[in-house]
Amino acid sequence: MTLTINYLKESIMKTLTNNTERVEVMALFGYEMTPCQPLSFRRSGDQRETEVTELLRTQVRFAGQVALHVFDVLVGRDKMRLEFNSRDLSWHLTQ
Repeated sequence: MTLTINYLKESIMKTLTNNTERVEVMALFGYEMTPCQPLSFRRSGDQRETEVTELLRTQVRFAGQVALHVFDVLVGRDKMRLEFNSRDLSWHLTQ
């Protein structure tokens, strides 16, 4: 039973981190009704900051004791997803 639970946790974490790119995010915390709002991000090796045009949706997913805060955002006309990992405090971008 424990082996199955551990396997499922690993599987969820791998699924959630596949096809992602680690990014640096400028975020506003404790803003009105939204506890966290990403404002812009910077990709690895790129000096430009990419501005988040609009916050579409937020949700929290749990993988074991790790909370993943998921932000669906618009960047210009492109939909993107930023994910904040509560365990290692890292941000990831998925498109």
